[in-house]
Amino acid sequence: MLNVNKRLKSLALDRPVFHTEADFQHSLAWHIREVGLDPRVRLEWPVPGKRIYVDIYVPNRKVAVELKYKTRTLELEYEGERFALRDQSAQDTGRYDFLNDVQRLEQLSELPEVQGGVAILLTNDHLYWEPPTGETHDAQFRLHEGRTIKGKMEWAPATSSGTKAGREDPICLKNRYLLRWREYSDPGDETYRRFRYLAIQIGCPSTLGEPQKPC
Repeated sequence: MLNVNKRLKSLALDRPVFHTEADFQHSLAWHIREVGLDPRVRLEWPVPGKRIYVDIYVPNRKVAVELKYKTRTLELEYEGERFALRDQSAQDTGRYDFLNDVQRLEQLSELPEVQGGVAILLTNDHLYWEPPTGETHDAQFRLHEGRTIKGKMEWAPATSSGTKAGREDPICLKNRYLLRWREYSDPGDETYRRFRYLAIQIGCPSTLGEPQKPC
């Protein structure tokens, strides 16, 4: 299995911030290659027999990695390079998409080519790691610190069709996971400069207890 916390801690020393999700994807894959974990690391790996791709695949460990990079408005300069991150907002669909990555990796881990997976969410948006202050239409998809995600999760009944367009299906996880956020970087003095990440590892001891019953 890939030691994702070690890899991200090391990556943050050179790349505390990224321009885009694609920049994050390429940088992490290059880092995995440079430290000698696997010179054959692949981007946008086509899953055999399926019409889907995973962001990063590490062949010699048979690990699939899915990434999300969710940003709030931030402009800063780091080592002479200018970064201007846009405000993505839409945290509700961002949470759904991340959990959908976890669900997909659980499914892929049943293939002989994939013995484990890692879903990573890197963000400077505190609304992802802080608990809600009231009832929300995406309550079952919340990713705040200390929560355990498991089983079937779906939108609240009153959720608008526009909000869940293309994301109508419930998320169904086979295992349960305790959510623990970690610090990634804190560059500059600007608002939203603090980056944290959530990493869920599939097929390793991060799973809590027994697998859930099928949804």
